[in-house]
Amino acid sequence: MRLRACIALLLFLSACATSAPRRNVPTAPDPRLSNLQRAAALPWTDGGRCVVREASQRWPVLVERCYRALDHDRIEFHDTTGRCAVASAGAAAVGIGFCVLAAPEIAVGAVIVLGVVVVGVAIKEALDAYELRHAYPEEAGTSRGTKVSSREAEAQRKPKLKPEPAGQDGFPPVPTEPMDRERRPECRPIPVPRASKDGPHNECADKFPPNRYPGMDVSVGGVRFDALQVGVRVLWEIKTHQFDKYNAFVQNMEIKKELKQIKKERNMAVACGYGFVIGVSTQAHKDALLAEDESLNISVTGCPR
Repeated sequence: MRLRACIALLLFLSACATSAPRRNVPTAPDPRLSNLQRAAALPWTDGGRCVVREASQRWPVLVERCYRALDHDRIEFHDTTGRCAVASAGAAAVGIGFCVLAAPEIAVGAVIVLGVVVVGVAIKEALDAYELRHAYPEEAGTSRGTKVSSREAEAQRKPKLKPEPAGQDGFPPVPTEPMDRERRPECRPIPVPRASKDGPHNECADKFPPNRYPGMDVSVGGVRFDALQVGVRVLWEIKTHQFDKYNAFVQNMEIKKELKQIKKERNMAVACGYGFVIGVSTQAHKDALLAEDESLNISVTGCPR
């Protein structure tokens, strides 16, 4: 009897241990996401296409396959630990740069990038897609027809306050407003050739926000903007006039002309779910615009002429 009692007790404790929910179990980071984020800090001559193609590989393998696509004129490698001196001594070795970059953890000061890094277009699109898949799992199109999406399940748990329109049975809930706006074809950002031939102006538009599409304007809803900021839904209008050098009459005329353009751009940006920022070179230019419209979002870029 004692033996049976002990066995029963052990079975009971085992059942309790296995049935208890596991909490706070850390999930392993997605190696593809880690590689994309790591590569986003480096300049690539191909816009990051090689990185996106090889992102599922281990980081050293990715570096080996995409090393040639780096903009080597903008990177300095320093073997701060001394581990790469021997590795790069042989004729078949690719050099200290590859050894330093392929290390599991890059030492501080080992890789120095000259100038502002604009995230490669392909890398940015891949990161946006990853974020979208995790924010809205049903948008990824995976497991279609085999399981109910998280948003559908949530909708099923909530009581219906009013009947749905005819013909809409079985459709998922309408996504949040930014997603709906993103689906509107006219709200998709389209890179277009620069309208301005002004070199300093275009350079400021590329580097200061910075621009997701370097060397290009961005068209949204048929309205042209100087830049779409990397990593966020913010459109920019850049002004690099020598505003401080104008006389009072010319300054007044310039502000009136700019406000007419700014109103059109801001209305379209807001309608499509984007933020809107005006970049000006001087504080005086900012003050003059705010004196006419305090609601404007203005940033002083300091871009020279």
